[in-house]
Amino acid sequence: MNRGPVAEIDLSALQNNLAVVRKIVRKRAVIAVVKADAYGHGAAAVSRALTAEGITHLAVAFTGEARVLRASGITVPIIVLFDRSDIHDYFDLSLTPVVSDRRAAAAFSSEAARRSTVMSVHLKIDTGMGRLGVQAGAAASEAVAIAGMEGIKLAGLMSHFSEADLADRSYALEQIKAFEEIRKTVVTRLGHPVLCHMANSAAALSLHDALFDAVRPGILLYGCSPFEEDFGLKPVMKVKTHILALRRLSKGQPVSYGRTFVTRRESLIGVIPAGYADGFNRLFSNNAEVLVRGRRAPVAGRVCMDLTMIDVTGIQDVSEGDEVVLLGGQAGETITAREMASRINTIPYEIITSLGSRARREYIS
Repeated sequence: MNRGPVAEIDLSALQNNLAVVRKIVRKRAVIAVVKADAYGHGAAAVSRALTAEGITHLAVAFTGEARVLRASGITVPIIVLFDRSDIHDYFDLSLTPVVSDRRAAAAFSSEAARRSTVMSVHLKIDTGMGRLGVQAGAAASEAVAIAGMEGIKLAGLMSHFSEADLADRSYALEQIKAFEEIRKTVVTRLGHPVLCHMANSAAALSLHDALFDAVRPGILLYGCSPFEEDFGLKPVMKVKTHILALRRLSKGQPVSYGRTFVTRRESLIGVIPAGYADGFNRLFSNNAEVLVRGRRAPVAGRVCMDLTMIDVTGIQDVSEGDEVVLLGGQAGETITAREMASRINTIPYEIITSLGSRARREYIS
């Protein structure tokens, strides 16, 4: 079912952003994070574009996401960050699980032995995120024990930052130190290296000591910087719709639910087929702008499920059918995910995943 908005995905911008990441991390491996349907950009199409550029590892959150990629012809290794609900999927689809303890690894060991095969796993280490992973104090011994299990190859060690995007990086530095000590101990005990990765997008930009053997960029690939500097990134997504109807209202007339907007003058109100069901957050009610003919038009009244009203009074020659940009650029003016996020006290990740996942996608290169 096609709803009102269209997400225009610029694959040349994706290529540009990958080049920016590679310049920063130099020869280290790039594990491209394509979870949440590539942050709303379409995991299959994005993954095909990335692997065409030489990306050799992808990361998803759950096995269902990996299944979609395999069905679309993606053959490179896929790391599954969180899910272990169906062990058979990992073997049937040649996936790489992330395990957080010896018990989880034992389950893979048992199935690998039954199939007379070897399963590569990555061990998640909790260096301070407090979410998933073996506790840092027990990590080295757990890693060695897992590496010794039948049918298991300990291929990687990983951790995750809780605040690499903050100006105060002292806690992030403590996490790096903890991970580095564990890495050294494990490599010494095993007698061979394993792939170590910790840096997300923010850390890749700001914490050189966190780069290790590989990095896991997500939001960077899609053109959003965690910091004020854009680093030469280009937004990959533009979300657009059109004016469904125009209504000329006299002064003093209410617009939308709850009468939270009342015209202060004779006004021209545009109705667009996009609402909170399309990921245009209800908190944008009277609290956002869109682009029409290169001009900013404020949201007028509450965002509805399927529709939103905008005040286009004063925009010359506006007409029904005109393009309306919710996110992205038009005629030299731009609305960024960072701007939208700041209006409703959230982060750009939520903006692009919400808008992109519910719109019909069009890919350009």
